[in-house]
Amino acid sequence: MVLHPADPLTSLAHGIGSQHDLPISPFYAFAGAFAALFVSFLALGLLWSTSRFRGERSGLALPVALQRVADAPATRTALRGLGLGAALAVLLYLLLGPDDPARNPAPGAVYVLLWVGLVPASLLLGPVWRLLNPLRTLHRLLSRALRRPEPEPGPASGPGPGPAPDPVSAPDAAPARGHHPLPARLGQWPAAVGLFGFTWLELVVPEPASTTTLLIAITAYATAQLLLAARFGERWFDDGDAFEAYSTLLARLSPLGRRSDGRLVLRNPFHGLDATPERPGLVATVCVLLGSTAYDGFSDNPSWINVLQTSPLGRTPTATLGLLASVALVATLYCLCAAATRLVSGPHPGPLTAFAHSLVPIALGYLIAHYFSLLVVEGPRTVSMALGTDNAPEPLPPLGPGGLAALQVIAVVTGHVLGVVAAHDRSVRLFPPAKAVAGQLPLLALMITYTIGGIGLLLN
Repeated sequence: MVLHPADPLTSLAHGIGSQHDLPISPFYAFAGAFAALFVSFLALGLLWSTSRFRGERSGLALPVALQRVADAPATRTALRGLGLGAALAVLLYLLLGPDDPARNPAPGAVYVLLWVGLVPASLLLGPVWRLLNPLRTLHRLLSRALRRPEPEPGPASGPGPGPAPDPVSAPDAAPARGHHPLPARLGQWPAAVGLFGFTWLELVVPEPASTTTLLIAITAYATAQLLLAARFGERWFDDGDAFEAYSTLLARLSPLGRRSDGRLVLRNPFHGLDATPERPGLVATVCVLLGSTAYDGFSDNPSWINVLQTSPLGRTPTATLGLLASVALVATLYCLCAAATRLVSGPHPGPLTAFAHSLVPIALGYLIAHYFSLLVVEGPRTVSMALGTDNAPEPLPPLGPGGLAALQVIAVVTGHVLGVVAAHDRSVRLFPPAKAVAGQLPLLALMITYTIGGIGLLLN
């Protein structure tokens, strides 16, 4: 939470600030959302009777020359160097720069360019953080220095133009020599915990843009990641690093991907979404994204601010409980939906993870709705500060209040409609035709509930 609302970069510590009193009618916003969901649900039930998404088997192969450039060692080395260089620059700014986010680009680099910038980067280029990740690069350099070389990732299946998971990093692969095997039940739980920790840092810690706070957080996170990678090998970062899991999850909706034969392809993003592995912790990861974004939208509500100021527990413990409650509410609703689906359509071995991929476009819609202005306004200003530009003009919002309101509602509604499509295709694949549509009624109820909450926060 922000203790000094008048500070220049309050938005860095609290999403894009207030979204209240947007010039759009709540009636038309909710009516349009319900109409879109019901029409899409009815159309899918009548016209979509067989599964059409083929996961990693789909895609139009791109030219071989383009794939050679994307997979070239020089390209990978350059991207690793870029990520490591940017990380070192951020550390230098934190160590030597002023403790003022209006004059130090480091907070903006973390909360804007990294956290928010990974959204469009992953959508356009695939899981780019896998190559840019400075911790993965540092682990590789330390392994070579200690004569424990890590195998070079190969271009096997996976989304994006960067190297996809190869036999070394696949879940059923044998660990590299000297490393312990990763427990299969661990899945993406470390990433879910890491994402929650980052959102707690951004939304709960009293001074998230302080150089001291960021230095402590970065040092603790980097130390833990490198120690765990030393034990389990480089494949730890695939699901253990919060930002790699975050980027990879969003990249499932990228038009760029990898076929199962390793070819770089252009494909329908639904095929990439359908290929999302049903791993332990997947539901938790998506629910952290949804719940933390919902808390961000609610946390500047006057009634919640009053609760924080008057709580006998104190501001930080109360805000922590609020963030936990928001994530728990999202997860509880999804679990209830999965249980209802099992009752309606019959038993299924994995009802929790079977439809978790349908929450990814919903999370993306919320991210766009809440952080679009932050990226396009504070992103250029952060870059300008990093380049040492003096007297740079104050960036102006690219959209007026009406345009921003329309973008936010459209993003939320579109995310839910895409989630309905993804869930329907999975349902007709898993359940008999007579139960496929009925089994989606709990999912439709869940989508409506999330939509009410999402639009309600925007029009708060």
